Amino acid sequence: MWASGIIAVMVSLECLEMGMTTLSKAAMRRGMNNFVFVVYSNAIAFLFLLPSTFVFHRIRPCPQLTFSIVSRIFILAFLSYSAQICICMGIEYSSPTLASAMVALVPGFTFIFASVTRMEKLEFKLKSSLAKSIGAIISVVGAFIVTFYKGPEILLSHESPSEVLPLISPLPQSNWIIGGFLLAIASVMVASSCIVQTWIVMDYPAGLMISLNACFFVTIQSVIVALIAERDLNVWKLGLDMQLVTIGYYGILVLAIKGVVITWVLHKKGPVFVTMFKPLGMIIAFVLEVIFLGDCLHFGSIIGAAIIALGFYSVMWGKAQEMNILEQSEVPDSDSPTDKSCLLEHNNMGV
Repeated sequence: MWASGIIAVMVSLECLEMGMTTLSKAAMRRGMNNFVFVVYSNAIAFLFLLPSTFVFHRIRPCPQLTFSIVSRIFILAFLSYSAQICICMGIEYSSPTLASAMVALVPGFTFIFASVTRMEKLEFKLKSSLAKSIGAIISVVGAFIVTFYKGPEILLSHESPSEVLPLISPLPQSNWIIGGFLLAIASVMVASSCIVQTWIVMDYPAGLMISLNACFFVTIQSVIVALIAERDLNVWKLGLDMQLVTIGYYGILVLAIKGVVITWVLHKKGPVFVTMFKPLGMIIAFVLEVIFLGDCLHFGSIIGAAIIALGFYSVMWGKAQEMNILEQSEVPDSDSPTDKSCLLEHNNMGV
């Protein structure tokens, strides 16, 4: 019963995240400014986390923040902000389907960075290490296919969504490539933030406090960039429309609540179980994009997404094999903090 309940939670979270990408695409079509969107979303997440952190740490005092820890959190916030703005701009140029496909690149990039920084052991004589290495390469190949090859249309929504969401003309190939490039950069930023967060958690294990301070720094950074990029103060005005709904949805449900739920699932089932559901997001994005945005699916998106999913599961299979070996030998898994912090940061970003 518990297992089926957790599975339902994970499927719901994937629907939640893909719903965010679809809703944000719709809001962008109605003129939502990406820079202002990131500012308001993180400000709402910060205001939501502030009382929760205060109540939690009244019961359990948090470790003292040092200059070194604050500096690392600032770097983490910079990577998080860079990822968020690249994701928003990437979705604007491309589609939620492409964004969901690129999310599956994060484990591969994380594995590469962790190997370079020696947080992850790499021994090509072992099947697990070989599977992770090949899986990372396959994922990158799939990303290139999704980005540079759209292919013929294989499914087109004939229902007119004009009454709910305005339908625009098909995206040109150049915009699709720009969007894919921005989403690839976002994946790299998310993977880099995994490494930085691991560096933080090793010395400061108060996850809620880290999230609160990261949201605060992201808000400050995003305000500075938005004021430089957008000189028109009218873009800061919000009405009771889809833009406000999208900001509240992303800030509260994705940036704040989802991170807490993922932490609970990680504690119950571990990182491999959590990451198994990421390719499901591509299927959800396909359905939502056709139904609610009235867009069409392309052959290149299907093939590329399938290749990315194959590489993703290869990486996860290799990691699962390593965890099984460690459990059988009763040796503490030194890599688990890396995985947990990576997945927590990934989901806290809403990718």
